[in-house]
Amino acid sequence: MNKDLVAIFEYLEREKGIKRDIIIGAIEEALRVAARKSIKGLINVSVKIEPKTGTIEVFAQKEVVDHVTIPQEEILLETARELYPNCEIGDWIDIEATPEDFGRIAAQTARQVIAQKLRGAERDVIYEEYRHRINELISGTVKRIVRGATLIVDLGKVEAILPDRFYPKIEHYNVGDRVQALLYEVRDTENGGAEVVLSRGHPEFVKQLFIQEVPELEDGTVIIERIVRDAGYRTKMAVSSTDPRVDPVGACVGVRGTRVKNVIREVNNEKIDIIPFTEDKVQLLENALAPIEIKKISVSEDESTIGIVVEDESYPIVLGKRGMNTRLCGQLVGIQLNVQRMSEYQANMNFQRAQLALMDDPTLDEPLKIEGMNPGLRLIVESLITAGYDTPKKVLNASASELSKIPGISEEMADRILEEVRLKRL
Repeated sequence: MNKDLVAIFEYLEREKGIKRDIIIGAIEEALRVAARKSIKGLINVSVKIEPKTGTIEVFAQKEVVDHVTIPQEEILLETARELYPNCEIGDWIDIEATPEDFGRIAAQTARQVIAQKLRGAERDVIYEEYRHRINELISGTVKRIVRGATLIVDLGKVEAILPDRFYPKIEHYNVGDRVQALLYEVRDTENGGAEVVLSRGHPEFVKQLFIQEVPELEDGTVIIERIVRDAGYRTKMAVSSTDPRVDPVGACVGVRGTRVKNVIREVNNEKIDIIPFTEDKVQLLENALAPIEIKKISVSEDESTIGIVVEDESYPIVLGKRGMNTRLCGQLVGIQLNVQRMSEYQANMNFQRAQLALMDDPTLDEPLKIEGMNPGLRLIVESLITAGYDTPKKVLNASASELSKIPGISEEMADRILEEVRLKRL
């Protein structure tokens, strides 16, 4: 036990930076409590550990008397002078009272104290070294895998945890693999220690990878205004430039895509969309969906929702796998996004127009008016009248394809005409 204690003292001093007197003091205090429990009746129990040899001694104080009535607290003068020749009656002296089985108690108590001190020391090291490095990229080696797929990563001085929910499900690791991750947080544990938590699924991880690859991001010429991510599937990033001569998207992509390819390689071929940032939500959404064309767009009065209509063949692309692309676009713009197929939109509009045409409203049978219109619109109305669509009801009963057959009216113009007539009758 003594040799083991000395070896532990040396290890803690050398590897963990815990001074020997701190450990000895903590063990002595713990053993004092243990001694009081195991040695009944003694008072003022103390424990001393010899730092160089690890020898443990337990002492109790006794009063020097000429006649012993309480053996646990008193000692005869003759007996006391064998230990302390100059003592007198009434003095209190230290008497060794180490129990026979105290070695086992001491070993167990020492282990508990050392484990506690180790946790405290590691916590101090963790906080000192890592608390100021939140959101930095950090590398380590997978030491073991616990609780399903949670990784314990060796960072050198300490071990970090990479929970399975903090990295994409498409990624798989084995013991010994190198892993690069974001230092997500440093948090206290239930046993009094602290642990470093890593993440490879957070959007900040991709952001820091780009900062590592793109000097313009490092010096502030290019700014990542917004970044959203569904780890393992897609990242969308809106960037701007403080220098009009620098293209922010081009800077992040790099020559022949070298910069973005390095990031994509690190995130296992996850799709990354880099778009120019603008404060205009509609324009930002159009940038995010490019090259897909938004056919119709509407913003709710409180600007909490944007509804868009796209061509039927573009709908699956806009929606994405399990609606992820639509959700990411909405998060990037900061608004809820609703997407509709053109065929569904037209069917809905046709139904609404048919309902309006069936209304008992005399104004629906009034002639289309051309007074006060600009010349271009007057020509369109005249074309409608000439083709027989001379009342709002007749226009409402027509389809966009039917109106587009009229000379001078495109299908897009036909949609606008039908929408205008519908809105005026709502």
